Amino acid sequence: MARAGARLAAMSLALSMATLLVAHTSPSAARTSQGTAARAPRTEKSIVRLGATQSMDSMNPFLAVRVVSTSIHRWMYGYLTVPDSKTLKPSPDLTESWETSPDKLTWTFTMRAGATWSDGRPVTAQDAAWTFNKIMTDDGAKTANGPAVENFDTVTAPDDRTLVITTKKPQASMLELPIPIMPKHVWESVPDIGTYQNETYPAVGSGPYIAVEHRKNGYVRLKANPSYWRGAPGIDELHVIFYENPEAAIAGLKKGDIDWIGRLAGPQFGALTGDPNITQWNTQGRRAGYLQFNPGAATAGGEPIGDGHPALKDVRVRRAIHHAIDKKTLVEQVQNGLAVPADGSIIPPMYQEFFWKAEGDKAVTFDLEEANRILDEAGYAKGADGIRTMPDGGRKLEMRFSIHTDEPVEDKLAQFLTGWLKEIGIQLTTRRLDFNKFTEETGSTALYDIAISGWSVNPDPEEVLATHLCSRRPTASGQGGGTESFFCDKEFERLYQAQLAELDRAARVKLIKQMQERLYTEAPVVALYYPNNLEGYRKDRIASITPIPEDNGILYGGSGYWPVYSLRAVERAATPAGSGSGIGTAVAVAAAVVLVLGAGIILLRRRRRRASADDRE
Repeated sequence: MARAGARLAAMSLALSMATLLVAHTSPSAARTSQGTAARAPRTEKSIVRLGATQSMDSMNPFLAVRVVSTSIHRWMYGYLTVPDSKTLKPSPDLTESWETSPDKLTWTFTMRAGATWSDGRPVTAQDAAWTFNKIMTDDGAKTANGPAVENFDTVTAPDDRTLVITTKKPQASMLELPIPIMPKHVWESVPDIGTYQNETYPAVGSGPYIAVEHRKNGYVRLKANPSYWRGAPGIDELHVIFYENPEAAIAGLKKGDIDWIGRLAGPQFGALTGDPNITQWNTQGRRAGYLQFNPGAATAGGEPIGDGHPALKDVRVRRAIHHAIDKKTLVEQVQNGLAVPADGSIIPPMYQEFFWKAEGDKAVTFDLEEANRILDEAGYAKGADGIRTMPDGGRKLEMRFSIHTDEPVEDKLAQFLTGWLKEIGIQLTTRRLDFNKFTEETGSTALYDIAISGWSVNPDPEEVLATHLCSRRPTASGQGGGTESFFCDKEFERLYQAQLAELDRAARVKLIKQMQERLYTEAPVVALYYPNNLEGYRKDRIASITPIPEDNGILYGGSGYWPVYSLRAVERAATPAGSGSGIGTAVAVAAAVVLVLGAGIILLRRRRRRASADDRE
């Protein structure tokens, strides 16, 4: 009876909070429910609501690394080039054309004539030059995409249509820079890029959508940009609604509070089966899910930081752990079979040209006997309790496994890993952390041993490989960084620089595969699986949407803006004028669902937002 009473109280609280939130964010909708605004003027709008199970880490593109953030920024800002919707190869965006000097050290871009910022001012080469120079000279601005410009020597704009970039060595990735061009006249007055949140609306951009409203951990509202150089998108508004967990988002999709959701795990995707109003979308994914080790974290200057277990500095321990993981079981039991076991490194097989697969003697197979043999020979002896100790006989191999709060998939993964590692004499303790704490402990402070991780890979994989460079480690003050593993390896660095300067495509692909092999053998990370791209959308709300690539590709989270630019909504009943287009209602329902699902916890404390493991780009 006590549990039932608590549940009823929680549901009552949830409904009350939902009502209050609707009243706060959508006053017209609240009045209509009371019968006082039934004759309010109505206006037709085509709106699509996208549910996301992660929220923005920052509206500032210099700082943002999460997939939801980089996706929204792709919709708000232009780039020098964008992936072609069919081939994923570079195609013109804010530039119309380009040429290189005979020595391949100077790139001259011609900016697009007629492209404008959403405030009416022209987009010029001065904007691009300012953007790149800011990243080159400001540690805070390097956070998201610093390595992309490390090889730049100078960036100038001789006139408004001409951008000239000179490099120290040839740079093969020049046409695939993951950097949005920012409006100089807006951003040059920002005093500290590293702390600036970019929360002034409407935000000035040059992409197909304009951000007009953002509620932290709630939503982002985007309107079609009528002056976009390709023409306005196919819908009037795109609302991105942030949900506390995937289960709440699934409930919202089924009920019709949102129209579309992507980046689902296998169990969540299965929950959509059989719903006649929902189209399930299952294609190859651009993500890799993996374990991130603490191999002796240090700053970019080499000063040790954090409290990682010293045994993880030993590559033999990392390899033994790799042998102790049954990836096929993880795919079947954790991902419901909707993933591919990782028999390579961190670039998924979707990118077949760059994908490297471990074969023959190089392949690490599930073999507990081999894992135990490696640790025995390395001197990590088992004690009477079955737990190994360091070769000096001191510290036990008791390690932490950091996952995200309230994530069933990660909990299940932790259960399997705990059992397997116990078989080889390593005791694993699961630590469930909210997103803020997880990011802090696996990032600048390095207070972890092993963590769940992952990355969404772009058509050119240079950026994901760059997250393992020495230079991606944070400064002594904790700025910059973006490291994924605190890996710092001379051979990996040599290969990175070699591929960067290699303009012969086949030769560069070979070098990138060697980089993957190096990561695989040194094991600062261990790839577990390549999840399928799993999405769902309401066929009664979305009339059409074009994936990227167009041949059976990705919708939400793809490498470009084509899907959201191509969106066409099913004609719907008009919404009350001034109602905020219903976004308040959607957010309120999301909040209510979360409260009901987690009633026992929410009555005690307000939970912070957390993210799925593979949420970065």
